[in-house]
Amino acid sequence: MSKPNLLVLSPPDHYALRNLEPIKEFANIFITNEDGPAKEFAKTADIILYSGMTGKNLDFPTVFAAAPQLKWIHSLSAGVEKLLFPAFAGSAVPLTNARGVFKRSLAEFVVLGMLYFSKRVRRLVDNQRANKWDNFSTEFIENKVMGIVGYGEIGRECALLAKPLGVKIYATRRNPAKSSNDALLDKIFPADQLHAMLGEIDYLVAAAPLTPETNHLISTSAFEAMKPTAIVMNVGRGPVIDEAALINALQTKRIAGAALDVFEVEPLPATSPLWQMENVFISPHCTDRTVNPDWLDLSMQCFVANFWRFANGQPLENVVDKKAGY
Repeated sequence: MSKPNLLVLSPPDHYALRNLEPIKEFANIFITNEDGPAKEFAKTADIILYSGMTGKNLDFPTVFAAAPQLKWIHSLSAGVEKLLFPAFAGSAVPLTNARGVFKRSLAEFVVLGMLYFSKRVRRLVDNQRANKWDNFSTEFIENKVMGIVGYGEIGRECALLAKPLGVKIYATRRNPAKSSNDALLDKIFPADQLHAMLGEIDYLVAAAPLTPETNHLISTSAFEAMKPTAIVMNVGRGPVIDEAALINALQTKRIAGAALDVFEVEPLPATSPLWQMENVFISPHCTDRTVNPDWLDLSMQCFVANFWRFANGQPLENVVDKKAGY
């Protein structure tokens, strides 16, 4: 097989590109973050590595339209909803992503969210700042129930970390039979029984990809189905939760709190009521931005591993179902 032509859509000086060193002799690599050069090189590109998390966003539909011999596109992020424009979604060109690369860090944030509320960490910090000795009660998370919406790589990793702490794990799936023998699960619900699950849980973990079916999946009726003591945590995609409905549920004490890493609009506007709420724990979409190992190094290494499969004629991993959106 001749060397494939690899178009990398990224600033040419980005540090994460160091991970391409092992494949430099096995591909013709062109790196740019400018529309004109990208469209020119796309004419002969076999592979496109789409960053999306570094530098400016290019006019990707135009770049794709200029690539007649394209054989594969890889996304450095796990979320791919912005890439699935009609021409690409309907094409035979496969898309792979970083599914699972960031799951451990996101799952650790979920554990942090549970402990943040059960141990009343905000009150602890406020008291320490005020030099105030304030005895109060806290809760166990043992025997609490976590309900996971989006039981994929991230959702299952949340279950993996929570289970040893004594947390019971419930989840919804479009096809519950796929998890029928999963030892981590105490109960699995079909997707159309989401509200039945919500009525039984103490912690809701939203870890679903963003698709037309999941957009605002968690909205007013979902919050009304939950216990007033429930905590909502989102480590998937911001719009899976209807933010206006969430704010109302928090303000009216329909639910007890929220730990959020993702939002409908990012950066979260300074005018959002979420900033000032005592029952909200905010992470600015950075809980997966790890060091040692670096998060983008991990994502690039995922691509490089798939490049070797491509070069050797082996099936690609992390192939996205473009119709399903994940």
